[in-house]
Amino acid sequence: MGAPDGTTTKRRRGLPVWLTIALWYIAARAITTCLFLEASALSGPKSRTGAHPSLWHYLTTWDASWYRYTASHGYPTILPLTPDGHIAANSWAFMPVYPYLARYLGMPFHSWPVGGITISVVAGYLCALVLYRMWRMRLDASASMWAVVFFVSGPLGALFQIGYAESLGELWLVLILWCVMRRSYGWLYLLIPLFGFTRPGALPVALFLGLYGIWRLIRRREERLRAGEVVHIAILAVWATVVGFAWQVIAGLVTGDRNAYLETELAWRHHWAPNIPDAFAPFQGFLQGVAFWCTTHGVPVAAGYVTLAVLVVGAALLLLFEPHVRRLGVELRLWTASYLLYIVAVFFPQSSIFRLLFPTAPIWGAVAAPRSRVWRVGVLVVALVGQWLWIYNMYGLGDGIWRIP
Repeated sequence: MGAPDGTTTKRRRGLPVWLTIALWYIAARAITTCLFLEASALSGPKSRTGAHPSLWHYLTTWDASWYRYTASHGYPTILPLTPDGHIAANSWAFMPVYPYLARYLGMPFHSWPVGGITISVVAGYLCALVLYRMWRMRLDASASMWAVVFFVSGPLGALFQIGYAESLGELWLVLILWCVMRRSYGWLYLLIPLFGFTRPGALPVALFLGLYGIWRLIRRREERLRAGEVVHIAILAVWATVVGFAWQVIAGLVTGDRNAYLETELAWRHHWAPNIPDAFAPFQGFLQGVAFWCTTHGVPVAAGYVTLAVLVVGAALLLLFEPHVRRLGVELRLWTASYLLYIVAVFFPQSSIFRLLFPTAPIWGAVAAPRSRVWRVGVLVVALVGQWLWIYNMYGLGDGIWRIP
């Protein structure tokens, strides 16, 4: 297909950008399929998926089975309990848009997985199209197309063809960011609840909009801030906050337990650290997780906290000062900062953290910005190696508590 340069490709072959992206997307999905097949060939009986499972089994296991169960059985009105009295893992941890949409799309085939995988594949391609348009607002055509190639081929490329909600959630997210970059706010009233009821993420959107509003206010002399924009941004920040807490309220009303959602999320933490407190506090889970993993691997806990602090400061410095990141614009930088803060505030770090970093994908534009062909090809190779390592560890090996997708 030649270099992933939208302008060059169109001039040489007359291909429109959407078709160029489609060809790269199809090629990336073919590579991912081959990686899944190789992981299956190398898997053994110790894997949770068994020795040499089918490709179909890989695409429909783990959270995909939970989404399928949710679509078939709905949400419990009485929270299930473990033998020791804790809230057990249940469907309230999974937002409703993706499983029910997959159910209806799969009806003609009498197959939920067909609907779920179709959504993931199609949404992933649409994400690439939107991201290209976003990046073109800040980067040239070559860098934007290379960023698309990194995005569809990256370490988490498998998410575009498994029965998970990430691909659909990413589509709503990039549309939200694109609308903000274009100063077009009307669609956000619909996109925010679509995103918030597909994947947990409306609260960092609220933080992002609040920070974005402050930034616009500070630089109103450089870019005019109209009264209508002020109203939209303020209302949308509140709207995102309401959406962010709505699922907790709904779960509480249905089950009669106001902490139903938080207790359900804590149920997953008990798989790793059964002795953690049955309560949620911001940032507590991440600190507990660092201490747990350090203790598990014989590393001083203080060293873990120092490492965490270095990573936080490093991420902040990159977002503030790295020139290629700055080229992406303040919107994508504010979103990335808001989302990373959210992850540290609410998450218990374990192997799923790689998947949960998927919403930071717009940063691929900064990775593609350097013009060196050697750099870009090198990044692509590293991205594909990362994808293989993720698939092989999470699916092929699939053992131990650090190998859960």
